[in-house]
Amino acid sequence: MSDADRPGADIRTVRSVAVVTNPSSGQGKAREAAATVVQLLAAADIDVLEIHEPSAAGTRRRVGEVLAGDAPDVVVCAGGDGLVNTILEPLAHSGIPLALVPAGTGNDLARELGIGDDPRPAADLIRHGRVRTIDLGRLEPADHEPMWFATVTCTGFDARVTLRANRMRYPRGRLRYTFAAVAEIAHGIAVPYRIELDGGDHPDTVIETEALLAAVGNTTTYGGGMLICPDARCDDGLLDLTVVGKVSHAEMLRILPALSAGKRIEHPAVSQYRARSLSLRAPGAPATADGEPAGRLPLTARVEPAALTVLIP
Repeated sequence: MSDADRPGADIRTVRSVAVVTNPSSGQGKAREAAATVVQLLAAADIDVLEIHEPSAAGTRRRVGEVLAGDAPDVVVCAGGDGLVNTILEPLAHSGIPLALVPAGTGNDLARELGIGDDPRPAADLIRHGRVRTIDLGRLEPADHEPMWFATVTCTGFDARVTLRANRMRYPRGRLRYTFAAVAEIAHGIAVPYRIELDGGDHPDTVIETEALLAAVGNTTTYGGGMLICPDARCDDGLLDLTVVGKVSHAEMLRILPALSAGKRIEHPAVSQYRARSLSLRAPGAPATADGEPAGRLPLTARVEPAALTVLIP
C-alpha cells in the first residue's frame, strides 16, 4: 500500500503509541530517551503502551501480540538498529508506521532517514512527521531462521568485526567498530566466494572470487556511519552488494580509515553490484544483519519492496 493510499496517513491524528525499548541499548541511553518521549506524548494526551521485555524473542512476541490486537497508530523504537531488527518480523507489511528514537550504538537506519538523536524532536516527529515506505531485505541463511534486515547484511571480515564489537564494552559509540576492525585485521584472510545475482543491473551473473567480505546493503552505512554501500537506496526495489577482494593487511589498514570516516572506498579490489536477489557462499564465513547474528554462509537475500512504513521529518 502506498503512502497516499494508506488510511489515516496524516499522523497528526495519532491517539495511541507503543514505545519499544531495550533498556541496555546505548549504555542506558535508550532508557532515558524513552522516558523523555513517553513524558512528551503523555502531555499531548496520547495513550502510551511501553514494551521493554528482557529478551529479543520476548520483545518480538509482545510487539506481534500488540499489533494483532487493538493496534496502536504508531510503533516507536527507542534504541538502535538491533532493536529495529528485532521488531521487523511483526512490523513488515503491517502498514503501522515505525518512528525511530535513535539511542543505540550505530543508529544507521535513523541516519539514512535524516533523524537526529535528540528525543524531543523525535517525539514531535511521532505526531507531525511524514509517512514513507521503504524496502526491507529478507535473509534465508542455511543455519539460522529467516530474518529481515533494514540496513546492511555483512559477511566475512565485516561480520567478524560486528560480532567482536558487540562483545566489547569499551570504547563506546562508533570507535568500538574501529577498534574491533583493527583487532580483526590480523585474521583478515580472504576466502573463496561464489555469488549469484538475479535481477537488477547484473541479471543471472555468477561471481567466483577470493574476498575478505561481501556486504549486502538496503541502505548505505553500517557500524555508525561506515559507508559500505554508497549508492544504495532504501526505496529502489534493489539490494546493493559491495565485495572487497583479497588485499594485504597493509592495504586493509589504508582502506579502514576511509571506511570509518564515512568516505566512499575507491580501490581496485572493491566491486559493487545491484540485484533483486542474490546468494552467497563462502566456507565458514559468518553473517550479521543490522548488527545481529545471522548464522553462517551460505545464505540467500532478496529485496521486499515497500515492506516497512516509517515516519520521517
